[in-house]
Amino acid sequence: MADENPENITEEPTDAVETEPEAPKAPEGPDPSLSPVQKRAWHRQRSGTEANAPKSIEEKAEERKALRKQKAVARRRRRLQEREKKASKLGAEAGTDRGTPTPEWEPGRKQVRQGVVVSAKGDKTLAVRIDHSKRHPKYKKIVRHTTKLYAHDEQNDAGEGDTVRIESARPLSRTKRWTLAEIVERAK
Repeated sequence: MADENPENITEEPTDAVETEPEAPKAPEGPDPSLSPVQKRAWHRQRSGTEANAPKSIEEKAEERKALRKQKAVARRRRRLQEREKKASKLGAEAGTDRGTPTPEWEPGRKQVRQGVVVSAKGDKTLAVRIDHSKRHPKYKKIVRHTTKLYAHDEQNDAGEGDTVRIESARPLSRTKRWTLAEIVERAK
């Protein structure tokens, strides 16, 4: 009698697993007739997760505020590290040679340069080579530069190879902006 009762009937396990009736599947890709913009929107819509759920204005403001605070802390830390690095670098280089110092100049005061005369062929004109050496800011190698200036020599005193000191003047010709101040050392 217990066998006849339909409630107590146990079914034997079968290989087929029963599933709920399937809902019609969404197509694999967007409709081919959609424009590229609409296709992107379709993909965005499908890839949306719970994390991208719409947020209230207050939630967005709080997130923005927290992000700003994080960035400010990181920025402060980085600037402090840069300051310390710069200070230690200056301390380490305090005793090293920094090349030719920049000439002192104030408004109303003539600039002075010292160099070697490379040509005295022109009448009352000298071509003076001025050598600069300066440490490269990034690579720390000493870089040498040469500048050629033309100076006015009223008495034609200086000759080639002389070391001379020249000072700035008003424009005397198209290229001459300097005058001979003194001959420091004569060529041998």
